[in-house]
Amino acid sequence: MSALANPLNLALSAILLYLARNLVRPFLARTPTLSAARASPSSYLSLPASHPHKVEWRVFTPHTLAPFDGTAADARILLAIDGSVFDVSRGANFYGPSGPYGNFAGRDASRGMAKQSFEMEMLAPLDARIDDLQDLTPAERTNMREWYQHFKNKYFICGILVNTDDPRAAAEAEE
Repeated sequence: MSALANPLNLALSAILLYLARNLVRPFLARTPTLSAARASPSSYLSLPASHPHKVEWRVFTPHTLAPFDGTAADARILLAIDGSVFDVSRGANFYGPSGPYGNFAGRDASRGMAKQSFEMEMLAPLDARIDDLQDLTPAERTNMREWYQHFKNKYFICGILVNTDDPRAAAEAEE
């Protein structure tokens, strides 16, 4: 006990005990039960109420893409840029029916993104062939590629957009 008689040794012992307690405490933490994890959404160990909606990769035509415009109560929101279809449901505030980009939902947004225009005339009619974008300037093509990269980094690619007469569309319809 003579070692604890010295005030410096007493202080160092207290610091050592404090540090040792902090090292051991994580091992003493108990893993919450499933019901406790679901009941505490703010906890790091919380679990979602259900599994996320599965996304299957598929081939879309303008007509099969159109229903994914977010107007149904639990509908997914999809849009296409440069032939790739993105699931933008997480960005419903932007791409949903009342969002600033809502007119692109369920449609090919390539021309609108390239030209930075959200006007309805940027959208090709559903019965027309997919816009080949041949009249875009190099700057507009660069702009579209930048939007494509933005979407690719933020959202899932869930398919491709093809014309109705494309053999891949016929194969998808048969499945």
